[in-house]
Parts: sequence; C-alpha cells; structure tokens
Amino acid sequence: MSDIAKLIRTIPNYPKEGIMFRDITTLLKDPKGFQETINLLVTQYKNHKIDYVAGIEARGFILGAALAYALGIGFIPVRKKGKLPGKTISQNYDLEYGSDTIEIHEDALEKGAKILLIDDLIATGGTALGAIALIEKVGGIVTETAFVVDLPELGGSKKITDKGHKVFSLCSFAGH
Repeated sequence: MSDIAKLIRTIPNYPKEGIMFRDITTLLKDPKGFQETINLLVTQYKNHKIDYVAGIEARGFILGAALAYALGIGFIPVRKKGKLPGKTISQNYDLEYGSDTIEIHEDALEKGAKILLIDDLIATGGTALGAIALIEKVGGIVTETAFVVDLPELGGSKKITDKGHKVFSLCSFAGH
C-alpha cells in the first residue's frame, strides 16, 4: 500500500493557502498503480455482502465503477445537484470551505440494499456523511465507506465511525 501513496501527487497551497492537496490523478494514470488500487479494493470487499457500490462525484465514479465491475455488482453515482436526469433526492452537506448539495435518483436502489460508498479521499467527512444520509433517505444501508486516501488529522474518518459506519482506506497522509 505504501507504493500507492508514492504515486499520489501533493500540490501545496491548493485550493487555498496552507492546504496540501492530495491528487490521485497521478495514481490513476499509472496503469500498474491504478490496477493495484482496484485489486486491493476487490480483495477487501470480494467476500462482503454488497448490492451496489456508490461513488461520489467525480473521482469516486472512476474508482467505484471499476470496483463495481470487478465485483460483478451495480454502480450508483452520487452527483452534484442538477446533474442527474429524472426524479432525484437531494442532501445538503457541509464542506471545509462552505456547503453543497448532492443527489441520487430516487429509484437508484431497493430498500434494504447494502451499499459500499467510495471516494478518493476522506478529509473533514462532510461529503461522505452527506452521501451516507442521502443513501439512507432512499432506504439503502451503507455497510462501509472506502477511500484511497485518509487525512486523519482532519477528523472525517472519526466522524464517520462515530456515526456507526466502518471506514477503510488504502493509505493516509499527515497534515492537510
């Protein structure tokens, strides 16, 4: 897993001064690194009873779709407001820099469906907690959350576990 961390680029002072942005696009463009990332996630979840992988826009789509395909299950996109056609359900959530809204189709899953929620990174946890609330609104059960990168000092993983959900990550970085 340390090899995966080596493939993640750090961009200082983005999107604002003092932030060390962890950019997984360098991991995604590396064929072996991307394949190893998905293989590690498949190994983690192949024996879990999961009905769908839900991926948070945008990098969660890349990871989630590849993982769902490898596991032979469906994929649910969690999108920013106004991006999905058809009837949707919305959830507002707080970010480190403000607030936003995410949506899923109201018929995205069956009540009681077991969901693995995935995104590239967990920082303060706002987006993931919003996605969990959204999935629960339509009757889904989030069995676990998964991330490539955890920034534990920002407390997002703790917030998620405090709400009773499991958190799995492939690597972590100190600081912001």
